[in-house]
Amino acid sequence: MHGHTARDPETERSRRWLLNRALLLGAAATVAAMTGCSPSSPGGAPASAARSSGAPPPGGAAPRPGELSYDDFVGVTTDGKVVEDLYAIHSTGVSTAALVKAAKAFLKALPAAQRRETLYDVRADEWLAWSNLDGFDRKGVRMGDLTKAQRAKGYAVLEAALSAEGLTQTRNIMKLNAFLGEQAGGGRETLTEGHYFFTVMGTPSATQPWGFQFEGHHLAVNCFVLKDQVVMTPTFMGSEPTSATYRGERITLFTRETEAGLALLHALTPEQRAEVISTTEVKRGANMKAGAGADNLRLPYAGLAASRFTPEQRDTLLDLVRVYVGYLDEGHAAVRMKEVEEHLDQTYFCWLGETGDDSAFYYRVHSPVVLIEYDAQAPVAYGDDRGPGGEPTRQHIHTVVRTPNGNDYGADLLRLHLETDHGF
Repeated sequence: MHGHTARDPETERSRRWLLNRALLLGAAATVAAMTGCSPSSPGGAPASAARSSGAPPPGGAAPRPGELSYDDFVGVTTDGKVVEDLYAIHSTGVSTAALVKAAKAFLKALPAAQRRETLYDVRADEWLAWSNLDGFDRKGVRMGDLTKAQRAKGYAVLEAALSAEGLTQTRNIMKLNAFLGEQAGGGRETLTEGHYFFTVMGTPSATQPWGFQFEGHHLAVNCFVLKDQVVMTPTFMGSEPTSATYRGERITLFTRETEAGLALLHALTPEQRAEVISTTEVKRGANMKAGAGADNLRLPYAGLAASRFTPEQRDTLLDLVRVYVGYLDEGHAAVRMKEVEEHLDQTYFCWLGETGDDSAFYYRVHSPVVLIEYDAQAPVAYGDDRGPGGEPTRQHIHTVVRTPNGNDYGADLLRLHLETDHGF
């Protein structure tokens, strides 16, 4: 029996209060209320510009008002029409037994009340309710409210789902979130290592569909499991700052993502770069399109297709994709890369901003089966020139990976499972 299904209206009103207030007021005091940062403090949050409700929040901030229900989910498309027959139920040959075992052990370690708060139906709206705002009203069980032993079992779930690099990246994002809280002089509850939440959709099983969501400020991991198939998107990873010393440990994030993007751009000919670098959109403080609240985003292809790359350039593109896909455990990352390679000719690469080795820029990799965004953004709560209108910096980076055409959250696989015999 699951603890939750759809939310009631009163819960939804409470959940959206912070977001709606920010959208309507767009004032420094509102952002301070959401982040716990005072504009006058050393890491104070800036005023944020009001946004129209007709576009997703820039940079993956939060779901927009009128948040989608699971039944309304379509997925990222180029024109609102889903490309059919991209995904199929099949055996990957890569075991999920360790992940199932870890998830069961984690749930068993929770008291009954916490377990009820953590469990949702496999088709719950909660899948879509992730956010990048630190002050967002999250559901599930909070890591900071668990005992050391319970937290260890939660981290064991992440360890089973992620590669060693993925787990390190996840933990370092959490650590730099705490660093930001200590530097900013606010957000003592939300800007911590503990303000990250687990929800589990369905019942962990070797035969039935289930999944989990782990999310908080600058981090959202959505992992769907159907037998030995895994879909780990949307995955949002970001940080501000991206390099700092936290409790004696020097942490630097997104170096590989930055260098791999530059490597591909520099591997192109001048004529190819002229097509890849946008002349219609400029690099701003935030350019991300597919962050939180953009589950039904319509995003046309832009830039240059890999069908026009040389074999060496195609290999460099795959190296770039592999950086992001490689945060999934090794076996399932290989399965995912095969899927990407099958659509390589239809994979587009585009770029916004400067192209120097020290530049802050945006790039996107986009195909029928993968969407990757990298966005160096303006400082918000750390460094100089803070505010959405500030100059982009590598000290504030957002990234997101999605599975377009309906398979974020494993939704298309789940649909096929429910509609067909789904036998191997």
